[in-house]
Amino acid sequence: MKQIITNKLVLIAVVVLSMAAFGAKADVPAGYYTSLDGLSGQALKNAIHELTKVRTVHSYGSLWYYFRETDRMANDASRVWDMYSDKTYYFTSNGTGATSGMNREHSLPKSWWGGGNETQGYYAYTDLNHLYPSDGDANLAKNNYPLGEVSTIKFDNGVTKVGTPVEGQGGGCTTVFEPDARYKGDFARTYFYMAACYQDYTWKYKYMYSEDNWLTLTPWSIDLLLRWAREDPVSDKEIARNDAVYRCQNNRNPFIDNPDLMEYIWGDKYGEVFNVGSTTPVDDTPPEIITPTNDMVFDLGQVALGRSTSITIPVKGHNLTNSLSLLLYRYDYQMFELSVTSIDRTKANSPEGYPLTVTYIPTELGTHRARLVFSDGGLTGSFGVSLMAECLEVPTLSTPVALEPTEVTDSCYTAVWEPVTEEVDYYLVNRVIYDMDRNVIDSETFTTDDASQTSMLFTDRQPGQYHTYTVQSYRLGYTSEPSQRITLDPAGISDINAELPFTYISGDGYVLIKCGTPLHNVCIYNTSGQLVKRIPLLMNDAELYLPMGVYVLTSTSRRIPGKLVVK
Repeated sequence: MKQIITNKLVLIAVVVLSMAAFGAKADVPAGYYTSLDGLSGQALKNAIHELTKVRTVHSYGSLWYYFRETDRMANDASRVWDMYSDKTYYFTSNGTGATSGMNREHSLPKSWWGGGNETQGYYAYTDLNHLYPSDGDANLAKNNYPLGEVSTIKFDNGVTKVGTPVEGQGGGCTTVFEPDARYKGDFARTYFYMAACYQDYTWKYKYMYSEDNWLTLTPWSIDLLLRWAREDPVSDKEIARNDAVYRCQNNRNPFIDNPDLMEYIWGDKYGEVFNVGSTTPVDDTPPEIITPTNDMVFDLGQVALGRSTSITIPVKGHNLTNSLSLLLYRYDYQMFELSVTSIDRTKANSPEGYPLTVTYIPTELGTHRARLVFSDGGLTGSFGVSLMAECLEVPTLSTPVALEPTEVTDSCYTAVWEPVTEEVDYYLVNRVIYDMDRNVIDSETFTTDDASQTSMLFTDRQPGQYHTYTVQSYRLGYTSEPSQRITLDPAGISDINAELPFTYISGDGYVLIKCGTPLHNVCIYNTSGQLVKRIPLLMNDAELYLPMGVYVLTSTSRRIPGKLVVK
């Protein structure tokens, strides 16, 4: 225990030192946008895609560490800059989170491309260019709705509005999310970046994005985003954040560095040739490393003892005259491995750079760090980056308890479950859709943003379908056993695959509850998911008078819900 506490203090010290390293504003490296010069239309957008897709992919669990650099208030480095509310939140001292109530929000909903389960999907899942810290209540209200302008308000906290869209917006969705005017340009340029960087994705929900043509964005969303970007120009906040993201993951948002770039692809300069406008001939610049940047800190996240984790760092140079040499040293360098110790200059000078893999293979518990130094290549002197990671015990995971869905309508429902007591990273919701003959139509696993989320809204329910779901908890690469299966049939809740936590006797318009111990916080729902009755304390032999029908009873005293039938 003493060693773990000591390592935590080391982690805090590293965070403080890295914040000092991140303090200075970075300029766009010479030659970074050379590949865009002289292009137009689809060729220009393709070049942006090739440029931005090369980056360091961090673990989802390490994002709070990087949020300390990308989303801190300009006048208070300990406070979170939240674009979703005016509430005050602070980063935790160990760099692994924020005060209670904050989420890691995908500004472009991860469900639109299917989440982060597949390798390709994981790139967007952890891309800081569209991930922001968000007030939890606003994040819940925003859900996976598209951007838009609200006509009838359903949620409004003074910064985030959610409601029905004005005519012509929404892309078929009946609810939209409208950010505050001071952030509309931020979100627009974020969505432009995503439309270029991930233009090769297949979009599951096509409210704003589609693979049907090379523009990626739908016509109504182009009009909206262009207007928002023009009305809310690039701010100092965006510039500082773009610089910080570059230091964290080695790529930039071109639509912040070049605000007019959007016009050449979707706007008034469509079809015209884009010129970078550099005043310094690229070939006259001295040898340099474009990515990574000096004193950058790479957090490889947490891993269980006996396992390993890796990240890929794109090493991208310009005008290097010979091979780069790489060396790990200091601190716990023996816990880290490099895929190579030398990089040929032609590979480093190429537009895509060289993908250097760094692997963390811990042999003991605790927080570990090392220094990675680059030298030679014609550089003047050397520079280095820091590596850090943490090794924890193998987790023990209990099985979550799935509850009956709530807010059930003809087109949507919310899957619900009880949180487990131990620490987890997030939950997995395994959903299967069947037709009337019980043939599988679709089977997919969805992930929550973090462990604080204990429900998930589904908006794709169709007539004549059966939906089932189970829930698992996830921690450090391990998953729990799946919960009991919940089934939603075309008429409503039809089956809870679990034993009843009590018995009952059905009478004429009532049921007599038989339970060995009192049931606390009892909720009774009908098969449409509507709350019919709430009872703080239900004793043995209690009589419940209900209309004829089938009901679901839940209680915090019992882990498993049960079914009631009133005749």
